[in-house]
Amino acid sequence: MKIIVSNRLGVPIYEQIKDQIKEAIFSGGLGEDDLLPSIRQLAKDLKISVITTTRAYNDLEEQGFIASVQGKGFYVLPQNREMARENALRKIEAGLNEAITAAKAGGIEKNEVIEMLNILYTEE
Repeated sequence: MKIIVSNRLGVPIYEQIKDQIKEAIFSGGLGEDDLLPSIRQLAKDLKISVITTTRAYNDLEEQGFIASVQGKGFYVLPQNREMARENALRKIEAGLNEAITAAKAGGIEKNEVIEMLNILYTEE
């Protein structure tokens, strides 16, 4: 798993870490019982404070994504299907909002957008 952080995004680094780990879990890049990098190792790799990685991991643990095993590290927990579904719906909604904005700006009619969606959906 590769995590990339940026000071230029306007999003706190711990949030960037959390979001990327969640995305890896939802996409299957990280599976149940996978071991995450240690807090110190991740901080060293990303050249950030241990406090920042600790906050990200603690938040992920509180949200039920990972669990700490004393002396062994942090492991990915089994995921609730409903949570994964809700995450997918949130992403779809964001993408559709972006598409609707682009369609309106370009003078594209709703029925054309729906037709395009139907074509793209059946191609996959």
